[in-house]
Amino acid sequence: MALNSSLELHEHEHLRQKCEQMLNSSEPNANAQYCPGTFDGWACWPNTPAGSRAFLPCPYFITGFDPSRYGHKDCTENGTWYRHPASGKVWSNYSDCINLEDLDMRQKVNGIYEMGYIVSLIALISSLVILSYFKSLRCPRITVHKNLFASFSTNNFLFLLWYQFVIPYPSVSFENGISCQVLHVILHYFLVSNYFWMLAEGLYLHTLLVCAFFSEEKLVRCLYVVGWGFPLIIISVYTTLRIRHGDTDQCWINDSNFSAVLLWPVVFSMALNLFFLCNIVRVLLIKLRSAPGGNNSRPSRQVIQGFRATLLLFPLLGVHYFITPFRPEPGHPLEPAYEVTLAASASFQGLCVAILFCFCNGEVMAQMKRKWQYATFRPRTNSYSATTVSVRQIRLANCPPTNQQLD
Repeated sequence: MALNSSLELHEHEHLRQKCEQMLNSSEPNANAQYCPGTFDGWACWPNTPAGSRAFLPCPYFITGFDPSRYGHKDCTENGTWYRHPASGKVWSNYSDCINLEDLDMRQKVNGIYEMGYIVSLIALISSLVILSYFKSLRCPRITVHKNLFASFSTNNFLFLLWYQFVIPYPSVSFENGISCQVLHVILHYFLVSNYFWMLAEGLYLHTLLVCAFFSEEKLVRCLYVVGWGFPLIIISVYTTLRIRHGDTDQCWINDSNFSAVLLWPVVFSMALNLFFLCNIVRVLLIKLRSAPGGNNSRPSRQVIQGFRATLLLFPLLGVHYFITPFRPEPGHPLEPAYEVTLAASASFQGLCVAILFCFCNGEVMAQMKRKWQYATFRPRTNSYSATTVSVRQIRLANCPPTNQQLD
């Protein structure tokens, strides 16, 4: 049988040596008829009485095999191993090792991840191009958006590399080259930075609504430290601990005791963002009640507007990760639904952010409309009055506050 990776080749040689030692030390009953023990390339089959069936756990190093299942090998009545009728060769039956339903589910989940990251990456890059192209959109709030988009887009690109060059090839993780280890570290840096730029967004909006006097430029400089600096410290501690304790096998794919170094700061940032979200909604509702035609005339309108603000902030601040904190046990009926939900919510989050905060942004839409009108109706520009042009230019040149946009 063919060995299609260096991992399988290594395990083949290791298991062959162990099998030879075991078979040489075993002493079968000389008076009984049996099939002699043999190594078939994947498993070491012991001496087996004639007319019986031997069972062994499925090889763990074969991609797609479930180690909790069993393969079998039949010993015929005349004391010879069963031969497959099509090939005439001695045959070990590993057909039960493949959990086809689970394999199909995993492939579909990986497909959702890849498709989500591709679509999100395209949307995020497009958003960055749009926000960078229009000079009138250059303001502190848009700067925070652009950094969030940059973090997401880089993380999505690195995840695509991971799913294309590491996950499908067990040999890559077994060889444990420096390139895949560096990819793991950089990928997790940007993954943590996603959460901290979400925290920066929440902190910016919270400060904008709650604090009457503050310098947006100084606040943005502080947010650079939050979004890029804190994750750098966290990933440096994480990397140092794993290297010092020798926890560097298989491209660092396996769960580590030091994963908590990444987990708890992320949990803290999410909890803090949840606080920001609740307080922002509270402040918005207070402002809506005090607005003309508010609580006294149309109370349901206030609820709708408050819900709208919550819905806009919800994917940005990452609160939706709280809905999937518990992973079902393998084989649980809810496991496929959990995996699909997790894949969709993680991979398409960048697309959601790009749509809500760029493509559906009122300022961006106004600029795109103005650009379209200028390109399409250029001969008619003289028909506009000077007053109309001046008013439009003044309005578009300013970057409205976030709370006005949400209202």
